[in-house]
Amino acid sequence: MKKIGSVAAAAAVALTFSVQSHSATLDTVKERGYLQCGVSTGLPGFSNPDDKGNWQGLDVDVCRAVAAAALGDASKVKYVPLNAKERFTALQSGEIDMLSRNTTWTLTRDTTLGLNFTGVSYYDGQGFMVSKKLGVSSALELDGATVCIQAGTTTELNLADYFRQNNMTYQPVVFDTSDQTVQGFEAGRCDVLTSDQSQLYALRIKLADPSSAMVLPEVISKEPLGPSVRQGDDQWFNLVKWSLFAAVTAEEMGLTSANVDQMKNSDNPDVKRFTGAEGDFGKALGVNNDWAYQIVKQVGNYGEIFERNVGANTPLGIARGLNALWSKGGLQYAPPMR
Repeated sequence: MKKIGSVAAAAAVALTFSVQSHSATLDTVKERGYLQCGVSTGLPGFSNPDDKGNWQGLDVDVCRAVAAAALGDASKVKYVPLNAKERFTALQSGEIDMLSRNTTWTLTRDTTLGLNFTGVSYYDGQGFMVSKKLGVSSALELDGATVCIQAGTTTELNLADYFRQNNMTYQPVVFDTSDQTVQGFEAGRCDVLTSDQSQLYALRIKLADPSSAMVLPEVISKEPLGPSVRQGDDQWFNLVKWSLFAAVTAEEMGLTSANVDQMKNSDNPDVKRFTGAEGDFGKALGVNNDWAYQIVKQVGNYGEIFERNVGANTPLGIARGLNALWSKGGLQYAPPMR
């Protein structure tokens, strides 16, 4: 009986997932009047509530961009904080419409979890943060170290590979959330905290004395982070994907939240198509023709989003690096909007 019950339960879950995965998410979002967007439980610069409980960050702005495209209002978002273990189940079950939470695009996740990645919102790589008191300057000096790490992440696998390849041993100290990892690090439960480098810079400013810790120079993996949606709903997949592309394209075209109203009157055919004055791109995506204009007007182009949340003049102070436009030495590139 127990075995039959398990099979029946699995079938029910599969049927539920099948129905939900093929539902028209855009119609659901329009009818509901707001977007349900899965974010982290709190990561400065990417998705973190301010003193008044307002969510801010690069990942949050991706949610806002999709809301601006789908509903014409970037504020129509309900943020659902999720830890690494919860994030994929929340998307698969329909608890959220999209996931925009420092999540690495990998083959396994793309092919076995019933989800699609819609692009790369931030190019990252795994690194190590240590206390300066430890007296090391390279990750190759970490043989025998205890390492704080978040469960359910690609960093666990990368860490094992790196230490094995370099004939080193380590003792993992595993936590459920990034906040717990930094608390464990600060309490001295581990010698090293490992995560994506962007997270290390974000977590470092949570320390009582940020100057007491340093990020080592080694980057041991590729970590392309980006939003994802359920498989089986191409219309929603296209809208989330092109919302990200629109922000990148706007930066390429020099369109900003400050000048897009003035630029709407330009004779440039590319600008006319982008802002919806010409063409029918909105209809193709199932939204209003000014969807891309609303993204730029209300959220900004990709460069504005990056600089506002994690750029040189923020506490994180991250250089554009790989996240610069392709035309400026980086990897951010969007297909033509025509």
